[in-house]
Amino acid sequence: MSHSTESRAPGFWPLAMVFALFVLFMYGPMFVIFVLSFQGPEGGLTFPLRGLSLHWFRQLAEGLGTVDIGGAFLRSLALGAVVMLLTVLLSVLAGLAFRKKLRGGNALFYITVASLIMPSIIVSLGIGLQFRLLDGGIKWLLQAVGATGTLETYGTALGLYSSALGAHLTWTLPFGLLIMFAVFNRFNPAYEEAARDLGATPWQTFRHVVLPLIGPSVVGVGMFGFTLSWDEIARTSQAIGDVNTLPLELQGLTSTVTTPAIYALGTVTTVVSFAVIGVTVALATLMRRRQKSRGAA
Repeated sequence: MSHSTESRAPGFWPLAMVFALFVLFMYGPMFVIFVLSFQGPEGGLTFPLRGLSLHWFRQLAEGLGTVDIGGAFLRSLALGAVVMLLTVLLSVLAGLAFRKKLRGGNALFYITVASLIMPSIIVSLGIGLQFRLLDGGIKWLLQAVGATGTLETYGTALGLYSSALGAHLTWTLPFGLLIMFAVFNRFNPAYEEAARDLGATPWQTFRHVVLPLIGPSVVGVGMFGFTLSWDEIARTSQAIGDVNTLPLELQGLTSTVTTPAIYALGTVTTVVSFAVIGVTVALATLMRRRQKSRGAA
């Protein structure tokens, strides 16, 4: 033990302290909110802790005034699931397509990842403006064809699975593409050639050879897709329409709710995020073990 301590570089402990401070800075607020959410009925928004109970979680379950927390939770969960599926599907297909030289592929790649360097609120405003222009065009068309009944009931094309979905995909897809490009860049095509030599069709090759090998990365892309969508505020704010996701409700509550119930809501959303990460890690680990067992066999 003493030999390993003496062999460390002179800068080890200063760098270790910097890393510890970074971890404390990153996870300290989360831990404080987690602790304060378990206060008793007399608890406040700051320390000292007054009692220990699940009172604020019960109040959260009963509702916070006119705010529909349950509905916002389900909307965020459903939207996150759809974003996750589309991110995985499109990222894998793009990764397969970009394995070959495509005409205009470089321009397409840069256009795709450009949304990462655009301010999120600008992207949201642009998407909202596009859909409002679409609303104007649809209303003009309905009026032109004389569909007055439909025109009177028509609201807006802005919605959870239209504009909000597109806004979230501008955030999740670039990450998914970058991950899949890195995966296929390291992929050995000899496995596919061996499968084809054995008479496998392209679909059989993908299903039984390619997909099991890239499976852990695909699971990781799905985790990124869900968690990035679950926590998104800026790109959703101007593109959601007349409903709110849970992060938007949480943002609105910070100016109206002055009880630890807001901390309880933050704890619940954090637990969901960690649960998704845990499931993802478990699935990736299981897939790697199966690959090793097949290789050993």
